Amino acid sequence: MDYFQNASVLPYQLPDFDAVQEELDNHTIVPAFRTALADHAAELAAIADNPAEPTWENTYEALEESGAMLDRVLAIVFNYAGTMATPQIREIEETVSAELAAHTSDMLLNTKLWDRLRAIPPAPEGSEEEALQKYWAKRFLRGGVELDEEQRETLKQIDATLANKTTAFGAMLQEQMEKAAVLIEDEDLLAGLSDSDKDALRAEAKEAGHEGWLIRIGLPSVQPILESLDHPEARRRVHEASLNRAKGITDLTLLNIVRLRANRAELLGFDTHADFVAKEETAGSLAAVEDLLRQVTPAAVDNAHGEYKRALDKKAVSGGADELSAADWPYWAGKLREEELNVDEAELKKYFPYEQVLVDGAFYAAKRLYGIDVTERTDLKGYHPDVRVWELSEDIDGEQVGIGLLLTDPYARSTKRGGAWMNGFVEQANLTAQAPVVVNVMNIAKPAAGGAALLSIDEVRTVFHEFGHALHGLLSDVRYPSLSGTNVPRDFVEFPSQINENWALEPEVLQHYAKHVDTGEVLPDRLVKAVREQSKWGQGFATTEYLAACWLDLAWHTLSSAEAEKITDVEAFEAEALAEAGVDMDGAIAPRYRSSYFNHIFAGGYSADYWSYLWAEVLDADGFQAFVDTGAARGDAEGAESADSAESAERGENADADDAAEAAVTIDPDDVRFAGDRFRRMILSRGATIDYEDAFWMFRGQQRSVEPLLRRRGLSGSVH
Repeated sequence: MDYFQNASVLPYQLPDFDAVQEELDNHTIVPAFRTALADHAAELAAIADNPAEPTWENTYEALEESGAMLDRVLAIVFNYAGTMATPQIREIEETVSAELAAHTSDMLLNTKLWDRLRAIPPAPEGSEEEALQKYWAKRFLRGGVELDEEQRETLKQIDATLANKTTAFGAMLQEQMEKAAVLIEDEDLLAGLSDSDKDALRAEAKEAGHEGWLIRIGLPSVQPILESLDHPEARRRVHEASLNRAKGITDLTLLNIVRLRANRAELLGFDTHADFVAKEETAGSLAAVEDLLRQVTPAAVDNAHGEYKRALDKKAVSGGADELSAADWPYWAGKLREEELNVDEAELKKYFPYEQVLVDGAFYAAKRLYGIDVTERTDLKGYHPDVRVWELSEDIDGEQVGIGLLLTDPYARSTKRGGAWMNGFVEQANLTAQAPVVVNVMNIAKPAAGGAALLSIDEVRTVFHEFGHALHGLLSDVRYPSLSGTNVPRDFVEFPSQINENWALEPEVLQHYAKHVDTGEVLPDRLVKAVREQSKWGQGFATTEYLAACWLDLAWHTLSSAEAEKITDVEAFEAEALAEAGVDMDGAIAPRYRSSYFNHIFAGGYSADYWSYLWAEVLDADGFQAFVDTGAARGDAEGAESADSAESAERGENADADDAAEAAVTIDPDDVRFAGDRFRRMILSRGATIDYEDAFWMFRGQQRSVEPLLRRRGLSGSVH
């Protein structure tokens, strides 16, 4: 408990993970949490009961500075719950979540504190202080402060129960994913995998106490390994394990969550939980969200049907039967892609070793854009041997000035939940002169000893995506921690991260990091072209499985409390919802996450909000044009390639030669820095202090449009 009493003395207040381990070994995390909770409650009471006249400093700033010890404990508990989820950590998380929910309810239902906040005159328009006032007003009002006493008590009970149920869902899913791992004992079933891939799977099996090869199940329905497994039986086993994990195990819990959320929304004056969520986002309303989904869904499904037919034809030509199961579709689509793009996926991955992608790719792009240096701090350690610590700094007037710390945790392990994400250990805040400490987490298959982790193009994008989140947190420059970094609406938080993805395929960045792991050869022009074309490949399938998850999320969260009470069969409800949205495709495509393992909405923070990725991609696809307009980037790959192809055909010239010539053009570094500094100043550094629509308009120069997104995904021309 002693460790958490004071801020860490390590650089940037990086947690002392050795001391944290001692707290775990001594079973003092929960006592430390309860002490921190009591301290924070006392601090809140002191603010609310202060006999002095309310001032900005003794009310808002006192509130922002309160709970420092609590923040330190929670940063450890919730980071460990995602990355080091041992049974002990799961038990701690369950206890902490329930008691924290009750504490938060008490704070947001404190009418004396609310009255004191309201007594402060409105801050100047456009100031950070105005943003902070709006932030706390929303929290208190959405927390139920203006309900009557009986309603407030009901809300507290709902919040406490929801905290318990969502934590339980995540814990059950983690356990079921471990059980769903597929053990292969016959090596013949692994035909199609490289020797290094098989070595990694054998190491996984050995770690789990088995002989053979162990294929762990990731969060999405479709497992990437399906593209590589030649044996239909192996594909069937993996796909069935993926779709059936947690089947019947999490149903009752998720139904309880849905009912509680519906009740909570109605108690606060909203028709549904989805309305409650959308009102808080930049979208502003459920109607706006549904309008976006309806614009994209028909085109995506039309394209998916075409892709299915082409994959079926490919299978038939290769001597397969005239049917294509959901387990087989990714495999045959992959074969078709390799044939048409003339690329061997296994060979392509050799140009993308993780270390190069991270250091020579993502870090290099940040240097070009923002003048940032990233240096490994080998003198500092993370919470696991696989975790590395990096310091970000920049030159200011000839002096290297630190920005913050980044931890990277790339490899999958049994105690880590699936997916990829960014979390914070320490929030940036000028109020307390605190620099940020953040972590990027992924689930890349760990290579065998001495080998390199070779990434797919999707994994390459994920490295850039998560580092984009990290930059949003690290480059924050605001006064108040509540408004810092990524503390923005869900449908805006993905905008900077998705913008950063674009740099993965920018020619000058790509040629700097995409080098063969064995020979050092730079990715040849032919494969550069294939990689760029691959970004549009299979977008009917990818967009439809994503949209299916969005519609499923909304189906659960647009239920009234009375409707929710009537639902007892999760599978039946899911099937009906997908059919009604027009995305079921007779079972050929599963939603990216089925209800029973939809961690984002039943254990994470994306309930009724999974659509936010698409909303942010609209901003990204359109907003990236601002970088093009300044000369900092090539522009829309789809548009550029179409133009190149048309011009080449008209002139009778070779398109590959045109692409190679384009790749040889050097962009002025000053243009890159100008564009990067502009994005940093207008978006990355501002946290939640901005009007998001105005900020986008100022950066882009016009209001957002969905058309660039449709073009990027190859869905334009068939919008309904």
